[in-house]
Amino acid sequence: MNKAKDVVVAMGGGPTPVINNSLRGIVEAARAYPGVFGTVYGARHGVLGILREELLDLSAQPEEEIALLRTTPAAGAIGTARYKLTHQEDLRRIVEVFRAHGIGYFFGIGGNDTQLVCQKVAEAARDAGYELTVVGVPKTIDNDLGDPGMELVDHTPGYGSVARYWAWTVQCLEEENRGSSPADPVLVVQAMGRRVGFVPAAARLADPGREFPLLIFLAECGLSLEEITDSIADTVRKRGRALVVISEGLTLGELGERRDAFGHAAFSSSRATAAQILVNHLNDVGLPARGLARGQVPGTEQRDAILYASPVDLDEAYAVGAKAVELAAAGESGHMVTIRRAQGNVYRAEYGAIPLEEVAGKDRPFPERWISETKTDVTDDFVRYAAPLLGEDRVSVPVVGGRLRFARLRMVFAPKRLPDYVPAAYR
Repeated sequence: MNKAKDVVVAMGGGPTPVINNSLRGIVEAARAYPGVFGTVYGARHGVLGILREELLDLSAQPEEEIALLRTTPAAGAIGTARYKLTHQEDLRRIVEVFRAHGIGYFFGIGGNDTQLVCQKVAEAARDAGYELTVVGVPKTIDNDLGDPGMELVDHTPGYGSVARYWAWTVQCLEEENRGSSPADPVLVVQAMGRRVGFVPAAARLADPGREFPLLIFLAECGLSLEEITDSIADTVRKRGRALVVISEGLTLGELGERRDAFGHAAFSSSRATAAQILVNHLNDVGLPARGLARGQVPGTEQRDAILYASPVDLDEAYAVGAKAVELAAAGESGHMVTIRRAQGNVYRAEYGAIPLEEVAGKDRPFPERWISETKTDVTDDFVRYAAPLLGEDRVSVPVVGGRLRFARLRMVFAPKRLPDYVPAAYR
C-alpha cells in the first residue's frame, strides 16, 4: 500500500477577500483522502517560504481557526509573495525542499504568474526525476486569468467580491454626488485592475438601469484626455453633474509607474494617479457648471474588504480548492481548476480543469464587444455576465469585543532539514 504523501500550498500575487476560503477548501478536502494526503503545509509567504524551508503545519491547527479562514480576507494567514522564478538554482532548491520533506503534492493559489510558477515547478520536478503532482488554483480580482473567449475560464475567485465592492461603493458615491453637486459637480473615482477593465466595469452593476450620470473609462477605451474631458463636460451640461469611474491603468499622462517582480505596473505605488491627473485637468480647463471636480482613489482595500465579499464568490473559492484536491487524488497533474458557466437561464458554476500552459503567464483582455460604442461605458451583455456573481446575501463575519475575528494560525513549522538558503534574486 502506498504511503500518503505530504502537501504544500503556496499563495502568489495580490490577495482577494476570499483567497483563504480556497486554502480552507484544500485543507478540509484533503482530510477525505487519508491514504493519499498526509500533512498539509502552507508555504510562509508563497514560493519564498519553500525556498527558505518555512513550511507552516496546517494540519496541526485548531479546527476553529481553519473554519475562520472562510471570512479571513487577504493573505495574512500564510502569506503571499511576488517572486519570479527565473533562476535554475531556485527551482533546484524547491525540488530539494520537497524531497527532504516527502512532499508529493503542490497547490499554487494565484493568478497567471502563479500558474506559471506551478508550471515551472512541475517541469523542474519532472526534469529531476522527482514524482510531484501539481495543481493550480485560480485567484485574481482582475479576472484576467483565462482564455480570451471566456469558454475555458468564465471568471476567477476574487472577482465577484471586488465587483460587489464597486457596485455598492458607486451606489454610495452617487448619493454623495447627487447631494453635493452644486459645489462638487464631478466626482472622479479610480478602480484597480491594471490595464484590464473588468474591475472598473463592475461600477455599472450599481446602476444597471442607467439612471445615474455615470461614465466609465476603461484602460482599453482608447480615448485621449481631451476626449474624456469632452464626454464629462457633455454629461455635466445634460445632467448638471457627473460620476466618473476610471481605470488605474488609463493612459492620461506620466504616472511615474513602479513595477513589481513580474514587470506589472504597480499603480498603487506610483508617484501619481490617473484620477489625480484627470481631476487636475478638469479643474484647470474648467467645468460647464459652478464648482470643482473632486477625486477619490480607493486603495488596496478593494482586495481585502471582507464585509463586501460575495457569498457566491466565497462558495466558488472553496469549491476550486476542493476540486484541486479531487484532481490531485486522481493523479491529475499540470492542470489548473476552472470555473465554467452552466447552460441555462439560472446561473450555476461548473468546475473542470485545463492544462497550465493554457493560462500560465498570460493575461486575457476585457472583451471589446462589452465596451460601449461611445467608449464611455460597458454594455448590457457585461451586466448580464457579471450580475450573478454578486450574490444576494450579506456575509456574516464573526465579531468579538467589537473587532472582526479572523483566523490566527499557530506558527508551527516543519523542522528544517536543509542548510539555510537565500533566494537567488535577493543576493
